[in-house]
Formats: sequence, structure tokens, C-alpha cells
Amino acid sequence: MPVNSFRHRHRLGRLVIGLPALSLLIAAAGCSSTDDAPEATVPTPEASVTKLCRDLDKVLPRKVDGLERNDPEPSSELTAAWGSPAIILRCGVPWPDAAAKASSNPATVDNVEWIVDELGDGTQQMTTGSRRAYVEVTIPKDLVSQVGAGPLVDLAGPIKKAIPKGIAD
Repeated sequence: MPVNSFRHRHRLGRLVIGLPALSLLIAAAGCSSTDDAPEATVPTPEASVTKLCRDLDKVLPRKVDGLERNDPEPSSELTAAWGSPAIILRCGVPWPDAAAKASSNPATVDNVEWIVDELGDGTQQMTTGSRRAYVEVTIPKDLVSQVGAGPLVDLAGPIKKAIPKGIAD
């Protein structure tokens, strides 16, 4: 009996020592997967727009302007991102307010119309027009001069495929 008791305590000792190490490993693994993920507010559109945005998510490219997909947190079919700092796409956003539209410039890239707005910090924010769901693409100021219209060119095909022309609900 004393031998079995020793074995039992010895196994229990390893288990007790092993649990904190396992907990630490799980916590570290959980943190490391999202440390470099950008953050994006998930839009809350109506159901018909949400369906279009889900269709867009299915056809979005793995790379935009050579940057790998790096989806934002929280995870959603309505948001996507590429690179770090990240080019962020949000689908199902509301149409920009009058003040934003007044300070913006229109652009058309590969038959997709955009309203281009430069934010106060040099970040560019573009929103599609004439589509049944509005798509917003934000390019951080650190990338604006490097990427030019490349991201909009890469996203034009998927947007045309998934989101028909028309007026958003």
C-alpha cells in the first residue's frame, strides 16, 4: 500500500504541475493568433444587404495589392483586411453623411464608383456608390502613397460579381 500511495501522489504531483503550464500554453496560443489582427467595427445592415455582403466575402481575394489577407477582430463575414497596417474592407456600411460627401472626391475604378475621402490623419476611406450594398475600404496613411488605386482594382471584380448595381436598402 505505501508503494501505491507514493505512485498516486507522484502522478498527482505531475498533474498539478502540468495544469498551470498547460493553461499558460493555451492562453499564449490564444493571444498570439490575434495579436496582429486589426480591429474593425462590424456593420449592422438589413438582412438583404447582409446576404450580399456574405456573397462578397466568398469571392474576396486572398491578396490585395500583394498583401496577404489578415482579417480583423471581431471575426465577421462583413469585414476583411489585408496586410499590416491593414487595408480594411467593411460591407454593409451606411452611405456617408452629407459632410463627408461634401469633402470627398468621386472616382471610378474598373467600373466601380467610389466616394474618396481623406481623413484628418491622412488615412483614405472610400465607399462604393450605385451598389445595392455599400462597401467601405480604408487604407491607412502609411500605405496610401505605396498602394495607390491597387486595392480598388483588386476589389472591383469581386464587388461587381457579388453586389449588383442599384440603390442600397
